[in-house]
Order: sequence, then C-alpha cells, then structure tokens
Amino acid sequence: MDLNDLRREYLGQPLDVDSMDRCPFQQFEAWFKQATDGDVLEANAMILSTVSPDGVPTQRTVLLKCFDESGFVFFTNYKSRKAQQISQNSCVSILFPWYELQRQVEISGVAQKVSAMESLTYFALRPRGSQLGAWVSEQSSVVSQRSVLLAKLAEVKHQFASGAIPKPPSWGGFRIVPNRFEFWQGGENRLHDRIEYSIHEVDRSWVCRRLAP
Repeated sequence: MDLNDLRREYLGQPLDVDSMDRCPFQQFEAWFKQATDGDVLEANAMILSTVSPDGVPTQRTVLLKCFDESGFVFFTNYKSRKAQQISQNSCVSILFPWYELQRQVEISGVAQKVSAMESLTYFALRPRGSQLGAWVSEQSSVVSQRSVLLAKLAEVKHQFASGAIPKPPSWGGFRIVPNRFEFWQGGENRLHDRIEYSIHEVDRSWVCRRLAP
C-alpha cells in the first residue's frame, strides 16, 4: 500500500525554551489542561513501554490516574506482563499522543509500586463493574474463549452480591518517577519543536534545552 499521499501539514504554535516553565511537571500540567479543555479523546491515555529480560520492547495503552511532582501513577494487575517486566527492569517510558493538538509528551523514568493504601484508596473509587473486572481477569494469561470470562464474571457477581468489593491481592498501582521529559509540537515543513528536560548530574536540577527535529 502506497502511503506517500497520506500527509498533513503541522501548523502548531512554535515552542521556545524561554517560554517553557522551568519545572517540567508544571509544564506538563499546563499542556494536560489544554488537552482536556481541547476535547482530546482520552487525554490521560498514555503508551507505556517496558522491556523483557531478553531486551524485547513491549507497548500498550494505560490510563494515567494521578500525577504530581512525585510521579505519574497508573494501576494494573501485578501478575500482568507489564508488571512482570517492570519487576525485572524498572526503566520505562510513557508517551501521551495528543494528535488533536499536534503534540506529544514523552517521559522516561523508573516505575515503583505505590503503597498498599494508595492502591486500596483508588480501588474503592472505581465503578463497581471495574472492581468486578479486576477479579475476573488474570491479566496476560491465556483464555480459551470469551465465555470463560463471562462465566467468571457471573461467579464474582454472586460472590460479591452485597457489600463492598475488596481489592484483589494482585491488583495495584505503579508510580513512574521521571528523569527525562520531552515536549513535542508539530511544526511547519517538518521543523517540529522538541524541548527536553533532563536532570543535572551534580545538583539534580532540571535542565531545559532544544533538540533538533
């Protein structure tokens, strides 16, 4: 299939290092608000990249559930492939692809399990259907057919027919502690703007600089 004619010119507002916030977390928060205000579909959806023990990368989309200057948090099954890979290599990357704004943000860092209390608190806020789903799915395991999942769902619905649904022991969150940010804005003639934040090795402050597109 020839895709040479599948093109779009980017006409985003140019970025400049001097116009960026000195703190990458504050800059991310500003862009995230613009994404949510701009009706970006699933603005908190992020592509999470992990690496297997033999060096094979894997990507999937997960949902950001909270962030502050301590890091970016998502939740999953600790027996899933992503969690197993993180346990063996905690270096990860996340990407927010905000196509509607011709923007993306890439963040690299180290993933750490959140506290049991943080996981429990968030689990209690989930819709009941999502809580049941966490009990049904042994994430990343092989399932012969969908009817198996539906049968398990009926079973857990009966099991937890009344009262609060407890958090599964294997379900919880990860916090990604960043060591690098890159803010990307599409530009005319493919001269995209790339602004990188990295940590200074001596004083651990954030260094902001422009990268070639």
